[in-house]
Amino acid sequence: MTLDETESLSTADFDYDLPSELIAQTPVEPRDSSRLMVIPRAGGLEHRAFRDVLEYLKPGDLLVANRSRVIPARITARRPGGGIAEILLLHQVARGRWEVLVRPGRRIFPGMLLTIDDKLSLEVIDRTDEGGRVIDVRGEHPDPDVALLERGAVPLPPYIEGWVGESERYQTIYADHLGSVAAPTAGLHFTPDLLERLEEYGVRWEVLTLHVGLGTFRPVKSEDVSAHTMHREMVDVPARIIDAVAQTRQRGGRVIAVGTTTVRALESAMRFGGAEGWQGWTELFITPGFEFRAIDGLITNFHLPRSTLMMLVSGLVGRDRLLSAYQEAIEHRYRFYSFGDAMLII
Repeated sequence: MTLDETESLSTADFDYDLPSELIAQTPVEPRDSSRLMVIPRAGGLEHRAFRDVLEYLKPGDLLVANRSRVIPARITARRPGGGIAEILLLHQVARGRWEVLVRPGRRIFPGMLLTIDDKLSLEVIDRTDEGGRVIDVRGEHPDPDVALLERGAVPLPPYIEGWVGESERYQTIYADHLGSVAAPTAGLHFTPDLLERLEEYGVRWEVLTLHVGLGTFRPVKSEDVSAHTMHREMVDVPARIIDAVAQTRQRGGRVIAVGTTTVRALESAMRFGGAEGWQGWTELFITPGFEFRAIDGLITNFHLPRSTLMMLVSGLVGRDRLLSAYQEAIEHRYRFYSFGDAMLII
């Protein structure tokens, strides 16, 4: 499939079979010792370690990463009568008010009070159009949101089972803006030493914010790709990023996104903002045929089949080539998903 084949895309076109033992259950140490598959857009494929990424960059290139930090979004409460309520915070609507996912959804309805402990509870205010709930934090606290987050845990993807490591290992080393429900995992491979080497080599580093929500990970349920609607996510791209992209291009450098969330943030800013930068909600859905205006390359992980993430990456290299690369990754026993290995498209 070529990049201009935009019609009749099926979700099944982005499917592949992955042996379960290749789903990474633990991170590697150090972070930059993960493997790296290099896919030059002109053709070919190489197998390296992530610490070798500098060999594929040049002075004057620009790396842009997502600085969003995962919030302790997983909350456990009790329903009236004693049953457990599992709550996943999605985003803050207002002070003390959150949009959330709940389980069991059929037993949690507006008007219900969910008790976390003797000092904090959650009142279910409303349902959302996408099956979630809106809740208000109840309790006598100076800051109800701080009190709520103090009682939460960092959520891990459901395919990671039994890992009990430090939650900080599921954060990038530069994450400093709370707001995501999942880590922008391409950035998990960077170490302080690697960032220092990039700076010394003359590669510029910038950070923006996209708070990762359901839009990145919600499964595509429609067979027709064009019928899928992305869940909106909050983006903040400062003016300095737009300026850095322009300067990089003027000087002959390349703009390389660290992660698919960074791609969506940059491409949204290019479409909806201007020289002053852009802040707002994005529902941008990138598929083959997409006209990239901001980036020349991408660092990313290996993604779930039939996912919007695979569709985005296919927009850079083509579906057939990406699936071929995934098959080679399987044959070479790469580690997949959040704690897995990385890919560089450049």
